Amino acid sequence: MTRSQPPRAVFAMDPVHLPSLFPPPLMSRLRQTADIDTALVVRDFADPAVAGALAPAEVLVTGWGCPHLDAGVLAAAPRLRAVLHAAGSVRSLVGEALWDHGVTVCSAVAGNALPVAEYTLAMILLVGKDAFGHRERYRRTHTGPAPAETAATGNLGRRVGVVGASRVGRRVMELLRPFDLTVLLHDPCVSPAQAAALGAEPLPLEDLLRRSDVVSLHAPDLPETHHMLDRARLGLIRDGGVLINTARGALVDQEALTRELVSGRLCAVLDVTEPEPLPAGSPLYRLPNVFLTPHIAGSLGNELQRLGTIVVEELERLAEGLPPLHEVRHTDLSRVA
Repeated sequence: MTRSQPPRAVFAMDPVHLPSLFPPPLMSRLRQTADIDTALVVRDFADPAVAGALAPAEVLVTGWGCPHLDAGVLAAAPRLRAVLHAAGSVRSLVGEALWDHGVTVCSAVAGNALPVAEYTLAMILLVGKDAFGHRERYRRTHTGPAPAETAATGNLGRRVGVVGASRVGRRVMELLRPFDLTVLLHDPCVSPAQAAALGAEPLPLEDLLRRSDVVSLHAPDLPETHHMLDRARLGLIRDGGVLINTARGALVDQEALTRELVSGRLCAVLDVTEPEPLPAGSPLYRLPNVFLTPHIAGSLGNELQRLGTIVVEELERLAEGLPPLHEVRHTDLSRVA
């Protein structure tokens, strides 16, 4: 691919996302790099109406709502060389056929990690001040707290346990550096020296759970991490401890967590759950010790153009014959989300 021969590209996603991912200046930049019909957004690769656009396509620009990329896609787009995903994980998007065919896969997951880390930082600081608890009490009493009610409140010296040195986990630890907090880390792939460089004390998971005031989950959803916080491990978190989950609901045994939260022993900030959304009758919607949000920690609103920018930059590199900066390799899938 060269500038003199711009790559043929096709959008494949739910078209509702296109304006947010690629606002006009960014869309203009994309069109300067690739031969792409901005009015065409593929939702079904088997649709005869899109066959003419797919046949010469070298690049698919994908996003949320893109159909699964399997052997049928290669049959429809035999010249396909790259998939540029303007979203996060490609685990469930890209099938074995594309990996076997050597298609380059890139993801904007690094851009999506930034708002998740910012959300996490905000929640860590707010729960340290017991902001949500004070809000609930203020609503009931219309009076501020007595000194005795705030004796255990504050962020000075609070211990934050980060589970997973993923992109989000690493950014969270970076954002925590200016604060007077003690950061603990569990990640079996991180050495003690690497943990120290991240400003964290490495610990086995059970020890981290026992010592942390706040536990924040940033591990990938893998078979070995499924329900990694089960009933026994949740029981290790101290009374009044806080669990923050912005990763995946499947990391936690939802039934066991619900029991702990209903009892009032633990508090939680949950941006993800299992299932998602929770059933309408779930007590977590009503509990004062639970701050529940509908999977909003990732990119929203104007943050989405950050993902589009990563894709356009990758496309420009491909057009120049340069290696991508955000490539996902098949071997990465065993350890990333």
